[in-house]
This record gives sequence, C-alpha cells and structure tokens, in this order.
Amino acid sequence: MSVNKHSAIDEKSATATAVAGGTVTAILLAISFSHMLNDTIQSLMPAIYPFLKDNFRLSYTQIGLITLTFQMTASLLQPVVGIVTDRRPQPFSLAVGMGFSLSGLLLLSVASTFAEILLAAALVGLGSSVFHPESSRVARMASGGRYGLAQSTFQVGGNIGSALGPLAAAFIVIPGGQGSIAWFSLVALLAIVVLSNVGRWYARQVVHHLKAGKAKLRNLHGLSSRRVQASIAVLVILTFSKFFYLASLSSYYTFFLIHKFGVSVQESQLHLFIYLAAVAAGTFFGGPLGDRFGRKMVIWFSILGALPFALALPYANLFWTGVLSVTIGLIMATAFSTIVVFAQELVPGRVGLISGIFFGIAFGMGGIGAAVLGLLADRTSIEFVFKFCSFVPAIGLLTVFLPDLRRRRLA
Repeated sequence: MSVNKHSAIDEKSATATAVAGGTVTAILLAISFSHMLNDTIQSLMPAIYPFLKDNFRLSYTQIGLITLTFQMTASLLQPVVGIVTDRRPQPFSLAVGMGFSLSGLLLLSVASTFAEILLAAALVGLGSSVFHPESSRVARMASGGRYGLAQSTFQVGGNIGSALGPLAAAFIVIPGGQGSIAWFSLVALLAIVVLSNVGRWYARQVVHHLKAGKAKLRNLHGLSSRRVQASIAVLVILTFSKFFYLASLSSYYTFFLIHKFGVSVQESQLHLFIYLAAVAAGTFFGGPLGDRFGRKMVIWFSILGALPFALALPYANLFWTGVLSVTIGLIMATAFSTIVVFAQELVPGRVGLISGIFFGIAFGMGGIGAAVLGLLADRTSIEFVFKFCSFVPAIGLLTVFLPDLRRRRLA
C-alpha cells in the first residue's frame, strides 16, 4: 500500500514520542477531556427523549428518526473527513467542528417544531463527524506506541460524557425546561478552548514531521490485501452487532424501565447513568487488555461474552435488570477501542480513514438500529424489542475469522 507523507504523520509521531520518553500524557488527557465534553452534548439528545416525546407528542418512530438524523449525519461524513485529513491534516478542525455542536444546542433550546429538532440533531451530528477522526489521530500521535491504552483513554472520555448526559437531563433539562438546554453551550465553548490548544500542539507535530521527511510504513502482519479486506469486513459486522444492541439500551432503556416497572423519568435516567458508567469502565480496560493479551482475545470476550446476560435481561426483575445491564455494558464496551486499533494495524498509515469508518459505523448503526427498533416498538411493544435484541450479540461468533495479529508479529 502506498502512503504519502501526510498519511504517515501519526506513525512517525508515535515513534518519535516513544523515543523521546513515552506517551504525551497532557495531550491524551486533553483530548479525552474534550471527548467527554463532546459526548456530554451528544448524549443529551437521547437523554431528553422522554421530555421531547411528551412536549411535542412524538411517536416512537419519530424518536427513532431523531436518532437516525443525528447518527447518520455523523456516519456519512466521518469517513470523508478521515480521507481528507489523511492527505492533509487539519489541526484546527477540531475546534471548528465543536462550533457546529454549539449551534445545534442553541437551536434545540428554542425549537418549536419537529423539523427544527431534526435540524438541531443534524448540526450536533455534523460536529461529531469532524471531531472523531481527527481526535482519534491525535490520540494515536500521543500514544508513545501504546496504541490500545491511548485509544481507550481517548474513548473513555466519551463514555464518561455519555454517562453525564442523562444526569444533566434529569437534574437540569427536565426541571428547567427546554430553554435550559442553552446552558450546555458553555460546555461547547470550553471544549473549543481546549481543542484550540490541542490544535496548536497538533500543528507543531505536522510541521516537525513534514520537515523530517517521508517515512516508510511496514506491513508487519504479512496478510494479503484480500485477507485484510475480509478482516475489515468482519470487524465492521462486529461493530454493527455491538452498536445495534447498544442502541436498544441507549435509546430505549428509559422507556423500558418506565413501561415495565413503572419507575419515574428521573429514576430511569439514574439507571441509564449507571449503565453508561459501566460502559465507560469497560472502554477504559479494553485497550490495555488488548495490548497485553491480544486484540482478538479481547474481541471474543467483549462481544460473545455478553450473550448469556443479554438473553436473561428481558425476563429479569428491576434489581436484576440493573445488574445485568451493568454487566452487559462493562463486557461489550471493551470491544470498540480494541476493534479500532485492530483495524488501524491491518491498514497502517490510514488512521483518519479507519477511525472515520469505524466511528461512522458506530454512529450509523446506532442510528439505523434506533429507527428500526422505534418502528418495531410502535408495532409490537418495548419489551418485545429487548427480547429481539438479546440475540444480536451472537453475531460475535464471526470473530473466529479474524487473524491473530499478535501471534503473526511474534512469528
């Protein structure tokens, strides 16, 4: 595979950083913190679904369309952003992308029609499409060679932000009303400041490594192009299974708890927060475990290991529903950072493209899943949706077709 000097920046930077003394911790923490702020904003949208449903008298299908609009905006554009930035890095695009999210928040705080809600969701999704590919590249540049740890540190910030969204909805938006959403513009402004500083560091790395000249990237796994393409396809399907199932929890878990157990909206948000906190913990441990034990083994555990708990969830009482959802979130969340790094190792030098594809698929599958499941819930019941989704983790059996890159490198 031919790689131009721009697409090799992240690989050269990681090597130089490792030689200079290891991971650039301050940059990793900054990009993780920014990811937390970004995903707090994003997770606010599904967290206020019950609020929007009551205020605007929306159906489950319309709720699914909101998620579809938000996720597909991010999904369709992220690979495009990744391709562009592989060829020509854009250090300050991170701050610009957050500006789109800021605009979406302000519009959502004053929206009076369903169409305006959809437009606000699209703007927040557009901000996400710019943020994820470039910020994932920054994390890899600052990794010092510990790619799994860096990717997990980056992603756990997003998971913490996703967990904070329901709390913000429960204690700010629901008591304060629609106008209180505007307060979250301060979160976006803080993220713009942090990302501007990260962008300056990123720009210095670009200048330094372009002056250093062209680096040759080596294919260390020895796989044919056809085998690489097949492996990427398997990873895409595994990502689909993970995010299709998680869409049922992220978008409809509150409705499931309210409908089946009669809990209040605020209590359901607290349950969602606990589940999302477990997802954050699983994300953090997934990358380092992949670095230590091999990425294929972690993928086996993270996706297929959740199957028995997913099958039991629809039939449990309230207490065990909470326990099972936490267990599922903890196990399944170890997969995504591992899958992203696995794909980056399969296609060296194309971090932007790979990150864009997989973050885009994550958002796209979540959006498609939410729309399909919303339609299914309207035609059947929310309980049936959870029973149907309980079989989805079985798709993890396809992991058997992935190569063992760790063993091949050792050989």
